[in-house]
Amino acid sequence: MCGICGIYEYGLAEPEVTGSLIAAMRDEMIHRGPDDAGVYITEDRRLGLGHRRLSIVDLSEAGRNPMTNEDGQIWITFNGEIYNHQVLRDRLMGLGHRYRSRTDTETILHLYEERGLDFVHELEGFFAIALWDNRERKLILVRDRIGIKPLYYTVSGGRLIFASEIKAILSHPGITRDINEQALYHYLTFLTTPAPLTLFAGISKLPAGCMLTCTADGEIKVTRYWDAIARPPDKALTEQETVGEIYRLLEEAVRKRMMSDVPFGVFLSGGIDSTSIVALLSQMISEPVRTFTVGFKDSPDYNELEEARWVAEQYGTDHHEVIIDQNDLLDSLPELIFHQDEPIADPVCVPLHYVSRLTRETGTKVIQVGEGSDELFCGYRDYAAYLDIYRRLWNPLGKLPDPIRRGISGVALAAYNTGGRRLLPVGKKLAPDLLRRFAEGEEIFWSGAFVFDETSKRSLIGPEMRQRLDIGTTAHRFSSYSVIRQDLDRLLAAHPDADQLEKMTYQELKLRLPELLLLRVDKVTMASSLEARVPFLDHKLVEFAMAIPQEMKYAGGETKRLLKLALKGRIPDRVLQRKKKGFGVPVREWMLERLGTIIEDSIMESPLRSRGLFDYSYIKHLIEEHRRHNINYSFWIWSLFNLTLWYDRWIEGRPLSRWAPGQAQHKLSQPAGLSVSVK
Repeated sequence: MCGICGIYEYGLAEPEVTGSLIAAMRDEMIHRGPDDAGVYITEDRRLGLGHRRLSIVDLSEAGRNPMTNEDGQIWITFNGEIYNHQVLRDRLMGLGHRYRSRTDTETILHLYEERGLDFVHELEGFFAIALWDNRERKLILVRDRIGIKPLYYTVSGGRLIFASEIKAILSHPGITRDINEQALYHYLTFLTTPAPLTLFAGISKLPAGCMLTCTADGEIKVTRYWDAIARPPDKALTEQETVGEIYRLLEEAVRKRMMSDVPFGVFLSGGIDSTSIVALLSQMISEPVRTFTVGFKDSPDYNELEEARWVAEQYGTDHHEVIIDQNDLLDSLPELIFHQDEPIADPVCVPLHYVSRLTRETGTKVIQVGEGSDELFCGYRDYAAYLDIYRRLWNPLGKLPDPIRRGISGVALAAYNTGGRRLLPVGKKLAPDLLRRFAEGEEIFWSGAFVFDETSKRSLIGPEMRQRLDIGTTAHRFSSYSVIRQDLDRLLAAHPDADQLEKMTYQELKLRLPELLLLRVDKVTMASSLEARVPFLDHKLVEFAMAIPQEMKYAGGETKRLLKLALKGRIPDRVLQRKKKGFGVPVREWMLERLGTIIEDSIMESPLRSRGLFDYSYIKHLIEEHRRHNINYSFWIWSLFNLTLWYDRWIEGRPLSRWAPGQAQHKLSQPAGLSVSVK
């Protein structure tokens, strides 16, 4: 895991890429690679590559990046891990390629020599890659299939700049900073910006599973080399065969992610996903698995400490935990806003920050995490609610003429508001927009992470921004539905008969997973120089899971049923039968205390207010309604708070220590037989 950056001045008459400029960009990301650093500049100064190294495999100087091939014509700067590099290496050496290291980086170079742009199809792992082909004068950027590693770029005036983090791009003297208002509009709904947009005007992120090429004549192409579209199996599998294959692929995925020359561990919640990883690792290694858990002081409803401790005892792990409170949240915010680059409006970033820091302090450099399991195997109760509403409303009535649909929607909304909540088993903030979607013929499911809907955004956004974005009540105006529709059209073009659960999972793999959940894991763990690996999102497991029909994944009202069957007898029944809790943060409660006052002052006093983007009387209304316990607006307010802090730090350059947070003392407890280390 590392940080990469570079510049290609393909169109400038007098290129001026220097080693000092590349080094300055590179060293904005020291946290991504504190172990080593490198720079490469072409003789004509048109191209420069930079690299910060977190040494995981082959810790010697032979693994230094940027790295070149035998004749110096191909150069690479690489972030990630290639789990099948040894198999590829043996084949490439048989073809005559000479190696100077044990690294997977060098295998990518030789594979490109053999296969050209098709090299990416043979890679198993997660990665952000920049390749320079000196013979063809071509720069190649690649992001891994699922989007576990981010990669950003900007193009203007005959120059392409790229980096693992936006802050490295911003350090270039030719870059100006401003808000991308279209991206802002979508952020308000999805808690993040959908690729290729970022909140910075003019800066893009490469979508998951995509490759960018830039030639000397300035031709820039972005192509999708992989997609999570199910391919029909050669033969239909029985449920028993399906369950067996799920376990085999998961076991293989966990084993592959053991590739490391440094200590590794697991983030443990005590739930199905993290417990399954611990159970598998316990069978594969002789020493105790290192496990790490975070909890909350005085917030027992949010804690998973007891379940994590119980699992740790069952498997004899080397267990560590950290306990945080409201002061820790406030202490962490300036650092998180710096490391996230864009606002990631998920408060889970806070406990993730502290457990990542704890993990790194133990000398652990690699961590396995459970992200992706719920999305692949229908693990959320919200998914079940959407499927139920689709079955009862969208499927039988969704193709009726527009006037009839709108009439049904109006009647249903009136019934819901007068107590008919069983019709739509969702929260009262979401129900009106679901019925609006039905009336307008839109898809029922947009994302598992959803805050401001189209109706509420019209109340939030000020008149000037509404006019600029052409937002209104008339059909075909600007809407975040365009993001969903674009991805869904791609799926349906390839698979017209996709069932509803496949459509939902595909949308999560395009937006929420790569641009929110995985992005938070990357940014927050890398802030502590910690590499996170995601076995449930091994692309072979994803491809298999996407081909499983809905009626097998979700039946009898049971979520995650196939994964539970695959793990039956392999992890304790107590874990399999435990009610899903989820990784939450008590911001709802903390907003009723000191945090709420700080949030209100920060939002209302920010220079962002002078931009005229929002109706601040509406924001004040949300805060007051939450404070009165009338309705839980914590996620709405948190998203605006994060946006405000981002704007203050990254656009205005203001310090983020105005509330003078206290230096919290982390509280720890030590159950018998467990090693607990909290610094």
